[in-house]
Amino acid sequence: MKILMIGGTGTISSAITRQLAESGHDLWLLNRGHRKNEVPENVRQVIADINDEEEVLRQIGDEQFDAVCEFIGFVTSQVERDIRLFSGRTRQYVYISSASAYNKPASNHVITEGTTLANPYWQYSRDKIACEELLLRKYREEGFPVTIVRPSHTYCERGIPTSVHGPNGSWQVIKRMLDGKPVIIQGDGSSLWTLTWNEDFARGFIGLLGNPKAIGEAFQIMSDEQLTWNQIYQCVAHALGVTFKPYYVASDFLAAVSPKEWDFTGNLLGDKSVTVIFDCSKLKRAVPGFQATTRFDEGVRRCVSYLLAHPELQVDDPAFDAWCDQVIAAQEKAKASLL
Repeated sequence: MKILMIGGTGTISSAITRQLAESGHDLWLLNRGHRKNEVPENVRQVIADINDEEEVLRQIGDEQFDAVCEFIGFVTSQVERDIRLFSGRTRQYVYISSASAYNKPASNHVITEGTTLANPYWQYSRDKIACEELLLRKYREEGFPVTIVRPSHTYCERGIPTSVHGPNGSWQVIKRMLDGKPVIIQGDGSSLWTLTWNEDFARGFIGLLGNPKAIGEAFQIMSDEQLTWNQIYQCVAHALGVTFKPYYVASDFLAAVSPKEWDFTGNLLGDKSVTVIFDCSKLKRAVPGFQATTRFDEGVRRCVSYLLAHPELQVDDPAFDAWCDQVIAAQEKAKASLL
């Protein structure tokens, strides 16, 4: 197949890029080229700002594609741009949405593609919902060949999944664990979460490309493994060879006392604090044989090895570290005052 990916070098898309390239597909990446050295040699790169429509059209000319995959579309204006660029030029347009778009608070912990989309806590999710609604309307009214994909928490070797972290990512959480300090976990750590290794996700995603059962449909792609946040952090601690020292704080308290730009309201109340179990039977009917095979304890060992071997990924976040200490001290003071 001839496939154009808008993005193609991120956590999710990099694994798809590698697998498509290894399978010999005619793969094009459209992005700004910030990670061009990581792209396989047999992949054609279109280095441009996707918002510069004239430049994009100049570079792709009259090319037609079997699939165009949008990984960096977050608001409706970006989707409208893609419709202008690729209507009549692709047999399939695959839009990456988000499982965070599902109804919060959840009316049922088992999530299917038919679960209502509504998230009052997170603007990011509401924007994804609006993009989906626009695309499905274009499909119904004009036959625009959309397929919607909703990933949940997908990870790769470049980052260790954690729930409460600062703007610089998870390294400061890992550093606290290595230093023997407690790490903050929302709630009591017993809510269930799903983590999906990016190479597993890629196999499900690729199975939808060129698939006639995928046009006009939405699919979620996740692992069938559910873990509590306590189990997730315990796996991280085991991979690091340290003792797990959790410190539990209510999610709404964390959202209330964190800097606004960290967006714990959306990230926690609108996503990671909610127990969800994803039913991927629709995907498995469309892509026979799909199965995520990487357990989290296996995947996180790869993450730890990679992170410790790459100092450039170890980005300190002293503001987050100090904030954690302040939250813990404040809660301990409140406890003492009531004794």
